[in-house]
Amino acid sequence: MAKHSRSRAPKLNYAHAALGAVVIAGSLVPSHIAQADKLPLADGPRVAALANAPKEDAGKVSTTSTTQAKAMPSAAAVLAEAKKQIGIRENSAGGGTKFQNWYVNSQRARETVARDGGNVRAYANAAWCAMFVSWVGEQTGARPQVGWDAYTVAHAKWFKANKRWGQTPKPGAVVFFSWSGSKALDDINHVGFVQKGNGDGTITTVEGNTGNGAVEERVRPTSQVVGYGYPNYSS
Repeated sequence: MAKHSRSRAPKLNYAHAALGAVVIAGSLVPSHIAQADKLPLADGPRVAALANAPKEDAGKVSTTSTTQAKAMPSAAAVLAEAKKQIGIRENSAGGGTKFQNWYVNSQRARETVARDGGNVRAYANAAWCAMFVSWVGEQTGARPQVGWDAYTVAHAKWFKANKRWGQTPKPGAVVFFSWSGSKALDDINHVGFVQKGNGDGTITTVEGNTGNGAVEERVRPTSQVVGYGYPNYSS
């Protein structure tokens, strides 16, 4: 699969989401190769199983998680951590970020490989917008609500299954994009954090794996937004 936000040569894209334990839909599937800024359709049988998955289970994948015992942070704290990463960029091979390195060494990478095939090392040079979202969640203690995974379509469906999905931009929300303007969850291409709605048909975001492979602050038209996932932050 291809990079989310760029027009350079496509590469395998395993990094389409930050998702919790209940996600059934696939990631890290080497046969899922698409043109630039286009995702394959989700794996139907696995996605169908999501409806029967336990709700609010994103923090229960790993009993050894460093975030497990932490109280949920505020949206402001999560956004502050995300913004501190602005300027970090990938190397010429599309890897080398701390977000990818963290995911490679996480329990979740092993779980998603077991779920979907492939190999853990492939994450080291995979598209990493979702790994960025996941890393921020882990670092701030928000991962049980932000989730962690490498597939944006499944992540969005997890928020929706837990009735934390909507169309209103809120600070700290996880925003899912489709460059075609589609509102179908299966057409999601990219993920990031909302900083604010601008009241003029745009939102300000913090995203990883955008531009030329960097963490950047962006202004995006809401016409490209599929929807928003709402972590249950503290006040």
